[in-house]
Amino acid sequence: MPSTIAIMQPYFIPYLGYFRLFAASDLFVIYDCVQFPRRGWVHRNRLFDATGTLRWLTLPLGSMPREALIQELRFGPNAAEAFRDRLRPFRLDHRHGRAVEPIMQALHNIEGHPVGYIERLLHEVVNYFGLRWHTLRSSSLAIPPSYRGQDRILEIVKRLGGRRYINAPGGRELYEPQRFAAAGIELAFLPDYSGADTSILGRILHEDRDDLMREIIDCEGARQASI
Repeated sequence: MPSTIAIMQPYFIPYLGYFRLFAASDLFVIYDCVQFPRRGWVHRNRLFDATGTLRWLTLPLGSMPREALIQELRFGPNAAEAFRDRLRPFRLDHRHGRAVEPIMQALHNIEGHPVGYIERLLHEVVNYFGLRWHTLRSSSLAIPPSYRGQDRILEIVKRLGGRRYINAPGGRELYEPQRFAAAGIELAFLPDYSGADTSILGRILHEDRDDLMREIIDCEGARQASI
């Protein structure tokens, strides 16, 4: 049974702070059973283009109802071609040779459904840093829609036999420690993150892997840093 569980929506090439949850947990739950946040980070992120300007890179999603769940996302027509066009303005040259090739291949390989595509990208980044890849999708648990917000998180952790739930520092206002304590689950948060909030992809391509890894494992103390 996993001791420490992290639960997070599948983000498209997210910032480095996101990967601290992989380092600090025994099981990472891909939270795909909730409504797709159209202004969120599931389908887009920010990278520097060839002029050094920070701009959005957005996945070519198909049309969907406003209430669509993340697991229900689909790519639009001719998504691979559309995405190649969207990639052109960005600085995707790199100096790390074969080490980053699996990430770049996953980035360009638009196929299947968006959650699977994002999951493959996350997997390659986790492998690049030598972190543990132990994940499952929350949709596989068939949590009833009557569970919402904090109650849904608690139900996921309980079903998986977790004793500890760890979240990013920005989630402090979303949870009530007493509710977790009553359920016999420890609530913990990562330390505040002061690094860059741009996509991990740009940083991998242009920065040293060991330097980035140090930023990730600095959160290791979060295994003991509970409420």
